[in-house]
Parts: sequence; structure tokens; C-alpha cells
Amino acid sequence: MAASTYGYIRVSTKEQNEDRQLIAMRELSVAEKNIFMDKQSGKDFRRPQYQRMVKKLKPDDLIYVKSIDRLGRNYEEILEQWRILTREKRVDIAVLDMPLLDTRRGKDLMGTFLSDIVLQVLSFVAENERSNIRQRQAEGIAAARARGVRFGRSPHPLPENFRQIHRDWRGKKLTLKEAADACAMPVGTFYAKAVRLENDN
Repeated sequence: MAASTYGYIRVSTKEQNEDRQLIAMRELSVAEKNIFMDKQSGKDFRRPQYQRMVKKLKPDDLIYVKSIDRLGRNYEEILEQWRILTREKRVDIAVLDMPLLDTRRGKDLMGTFLSDIVLQVLSFVAENERSNIRQRQAEGIAAARARGVRFGRSPHPLPENFRQIHRDWRGKKLTLKEAADACAMPVGTFYAKAVRLENDN
């Protein structure tokens, strides 16, 4: 049976654009039915389209991937998957952004040695970048919170009569339930907004 060529594409979120990777696969004349794309994190290989592609592979097939971080971002798992694909499945992999990572070249000992070194370095870089992204996100969120930025949905504006009802409730002219009913709110919501108003003042 003739060898097949596959393309694997990954973006981390549904909002990210996969066009650059798709264009690269089309330029290589990879058949549309042989292009597999996941829209999820590269932290592990439990990705539906990646797993579907692996099940189809047979010896001497070829997989194109745009860059090593599109394959994954976990150092140990990238190395393990590379071993499974090249040694157990006996397929070739070509990383387009790194020509040295093309298992069709240098099948001799020196070629394999060089490719293993490059793979280990790039896999480490991919995981390190993932760690740095997480750290930058955490630092960015902490800095935003320190500036008073609030995350989550914006609270609904207070009803026009809220301040007056709040004063009447605090002045014991209304019970908590009466005050909440007057503002068309559940008791818990009225109380939480009242406390927030007092703290802001």
C-alpha cells in the first residue's frame, strides 16, 4: 500500500487562527482529508484529532507539522510521542520551521544523533515557553488586580431607588426582606450589594 502524507495542526484556543499552518499544509499538497486539527492546549496528547491521525498511520507515512510547539508543549511527552511515531509506528516526521527535524534525512547514526539533540533542545524550549506564558498570565492578573481591575461579569447597575431603600433599611424603617422586595432582588443579593455600597463609601 502506498505511503500517505498527513498534516497536523494545533492552536491553543478556538479564538486562535490556524490559517498560517493550513496554508503551509496546502502548499505541500497535503490532501484536505489528511489534515488533522485540534483546538486545545499542547500540555498533553489527549487530543481527539491527533489520536485519530495516529490510528491511521502505517509504516513509511509522513507527518508534516509547522513547528515543534504545534506538536506539543510538554518536554517529556513530545519526546515520547516522537519515539512512538518514528520507532513503533515507523513513520517520518518533518518539522517545517526546523529543517534539521526531518526524519527522512540522515537516517545514518550521525543524522539520527543530530536530530535527537535538536529535538531535545526544541522540546525543552517549547515546554519552557509554556511555563513562561503561565507565569506571565499569573503576573498580569495579579498586577491588574493590584490596580483595581475586577474580573468576571460586570455587576448589574443598582436600581434608582437602591440608596433610599438602603437608608430606610439601615434606619430600621424596613426589614431586610421588605428592602429586597422593594428593589426586586433576592435577599442575599440586596444584602451583598448593600455591604459593597457601604465598603465603597
